[in-house]
Amino acid sequence: MAPERESARREAGRDLGRDRMPAGATATTRPRARLDQPRPRRPRILPEWDPEAFGKLSERIARFIGTGRFLVWMTVVIVVWLLWNVSAPAPLRFDEYPFIFLTLMLSLQASYAAPLILLAQNRQDDRDRVNLEQDRKQNERSIADTEYLTREIAALRIGLGEVATRDWIRSELQDMVRDLQDGHPDGQRVFPAERSGARDVDDR
Repeated sequence: MAPERESARREAGRDLGRDRMPAGATATTRPRARLDQPRPRRPRILPEWDPEAFGKLSERIARFIGTGRFLVWMTVVIVVWLLWNVSAPAPLRFDEYPFIFLTLMLSLQASYAAPLILLAQNRQDDRDRVNLEQDRKQNERSIADTEYLTREIAALRIGLGEVATRDWIRSELQDMVRDLQDGHPDGQRVFPAERSGARDVDDR
């Protein structure tokens, strides 16, 4: 009886689990993140900008700040500011002595100018680093080409040292002719002297 009760209990548990599971829900239908597809972009609260465009703009501002034109315009603005707030009628003055608003404006300008100049310097340092890396690679290629050409020239010199020159061949032939003439039994010359001023008719 005990085995029958145990089997009946198992069947009742399976039926209860089937009743709790929704229709059509299996292990294969669970939502899974697919690895062959990119994830959807999450909404960003902060605004997006192009780092390259922002870097170029910062370089332009930094270049303009470092010019004499900026210093002249800044001096003109400050002088006009001071003269207006000193000599203008009291109701029209917007920054009376001790010119606190002017001080705040100059501080704000300095607080923005310093990071822009640092950003421009960092971009220039990155460009210099890339240029130095390219110059180093170019120097390495030039050194390798120079070493290759040096080895080729040395091989050519060694090869030319083993090539038979015309003078060497002529001297060898003269030695052979001399040996043949010395060893001829009749004492005659093997190669008779050419007749000067006469043409060889047989060679025609």
